[in-house]
Amino acid sequence: MAESTKLHPITIDLNQFKLHIEFKNRIELTLHFNSPSRRFYLSVIALIVNEMKKLGKMTSIPLEGHYDLLSLLNETIGESAGSSDKETLLSRIYSKWQHALPNLEEAPLFIVLGRKKGYEEGIAKSYHFTETEKDSWANLFEYKGSHGNVRLKFAIDKIGASLNDIVILYEDSLNADAWERFISSLKEKGVEKQEAEPDKRVSEEPEVAAPPLERRRTLLSGRYRWVALMAAIVVVLGAITLAIKKGYLKLHPDDVASTEKMAFPLPDVPSIAVLPFENMSGDPKQEFFSDGITEDIISALSKVPMLFVIARNSTFTYKGKPVKVKQVSEELGVRYVLEGSVQRSANRVRITAQLIDALTGHHLWAEHYDRDLKDIFALQDEVTINILMAMQVKITLGEQALYRDKGIRNLNCYLKVLEGRNYIDRDIDGKNLARRMAEEALVMCPKSSSAYLLLADTHHMDYWYGSGKSPRESLEKAIELAQKAIALDDAYAQAHGLLGFLYSIKREYEKALAEGERAVTLDPNGADGYVRYASSLTWAGRPEEAIPLFQKAIRLSPLGPAWYFQVFGVTLRLTGRFEEAVSAYKKALQRAPNYIMAHIGLTATYSMMGREEEARAEAAEVLRIDPKFSLDYFAKTLPNKDQSVTDSIVDACRKAGLK
Repeated sequence: MAESTKLHPITIDLNQFKLHIEFKNRIELTLHFNSPSRRFYLSVIALIVNEMKKLGKMTSIPLEGHYDLLSLLNETIGESAGSSDKETLLSRIYSKWQHALPNLEEAPLFIVLGRKKGYEEGIAKSYHFTETEKDSWANLFEYKGSHGNVRLKFAIDKIGASLNDIVILYEDSLNADAWERFISSLKEKGVEKQEAEPDKRVSEEPEVAAPPLERRRTLLSGRYRWVALMAAIVVVLGAITLAIKKGYLKLHPDDVASTEKMAFPLPDVPSIAVLPFENMSGDPKQEFFSDGITEDIISALSKVPMLFVIARNSTFTYKGKPVKVKQVSEELGVRYVLEGSVQRSANRVRITAQLIDALTGHHLWAEHYDRDLKDIFALQDEVTINILMAMQVKITLGEQALYRDKGIRNLNCYLKVLEGRNYIDRDIDGKNLARRMAEEALVMCPKSSSAYLLLADTHHMDYWYGSGKSPRESLEKAIELAQKAIALDDAYAQAHGLLGFLYSIKREYEKALAEGERAVTLDPNGADGYVRYASSLTWAGRPEEAIPLFQKAIRLSPLGPAWYFQVFGVTLRLTGRFEEAVSAYKKALQRAPNYIMAHIGLTATYSMMGREEEARAEAAEVLRIDPKFSLDYFAKTLPNKDQSVTDSIVDACRKAGLK
């Protein structure tokens, strides 16, 4: 290396895809461009800097003269995260340079290292910066022209820097040499990829047949919605089939998952985790749209018995976090990982997705779609046809696969339901907000089974919070609404699962078990359904039968919510497996430290084990969380068929000091 980067206030590091800026008392940042699309934009910054250095002056650089190079960057380092067509590519760069890159506070195109976001890490949270810092960063990105005639400048002179203050670093080279070596390495990757790809016009891959699917709940609206859901299934089944013989791109060997390091053994059927699709719109309010795309894919795949699909409540724990495919594969115990992005900008929508075999590093399938928003439903049909042609995969569908939630007929209704689901589990205020959104959705879509189920869930929450007029009235209302959801869509697995749970609370055990069994039959990968069915079995006095269902649910959702482990703890205690029950309750508290039901469970369990000191400590936690806790009221909420079970819990808690 000819010179040290330590002498330079600004370093574009193309080894680690980090941008370091250090001007004391002005701006000091280390930014990590930590995904394919993000790496692409750091590469564009490097391109602009390299061109300015060639000219020897700070000036705007026209992009049209560098279109071939930009296409190479997009297809290699950016992993085709969007179209490389001239009009689309230049427009996309212009938009990001104008809106997303200068946004230091929300940082949609990078992670700000060494800084924490407001309140907690996650989407829609803001990094804390002074107005001076934010303005300095925003002023670095000058743009001229229009979407089709783009001139860009990395205006480091706005922070008092010169061209000599900035370096491009790649391997052990700087500036022009670094840039040339970087581009050469990308060209080599492009050639390797081209040589690895067979002629896509004809495929000799075998057809994959799938059994008839039950009618299922969906979220996205439109005339062609069922086609789009089946596309998700077709894409993954086809890509998994192709994995046997070929792959297109490969991860670095260090990023390949190991079965020996997996937290769980791989299932004996193809296993997949669908990561939350990234919201690339630059608008946090669009999170519900990208979340909905992800949830629909999970929901569609979940219905296929020949697949093992990780539940939403586990994959969404990675939302907003820079994770590698290897990490996801090893933590969740799956072979395949699907990831993607969604962008809505004005009247346009873009969806990208790629399927990766974590054990081989192969990118099995990738595609992007860019359309007018008004054509979203026709687009779903077109996407399906294109995927079927590309993958040469056919699946046999039963007539019931044509069914969908007929009430979701417009995007606004869909977003209302989705946003309500985002709020319902937060607190009483969130529950009330979810109810309002469900009611607004039903005004727009009066036959929406999804909206009825959301509304039923809010009354279910009223029962547990005691926030309705009376617990009995809340329970009856929740049952009525869940029944309406099923009347509109009898194959709505989630509605059957909730209704079974509610029947158990009402002590109508036979009805509860019938609904629970129906739920897991309709959705063989539905973790919530298994937990609710297992809970019904426990309350009906059949806890031994419930244990394998809990185990199945937790395998489907290893990072699942606290209530999974709390109700599992109840079942384990009833079967005399006290140490395992303690472990389950502690896992619940790891996820929700103030979860009072888990503390009550530990109080009773420790008391039954004769561990009085620990039992009293947990009882104190119960009273800390709810100073007005009433053991008599708690006993009335326990729906055990055998009253002696409830009596034993009450006696154990009373012995530990609860009243």
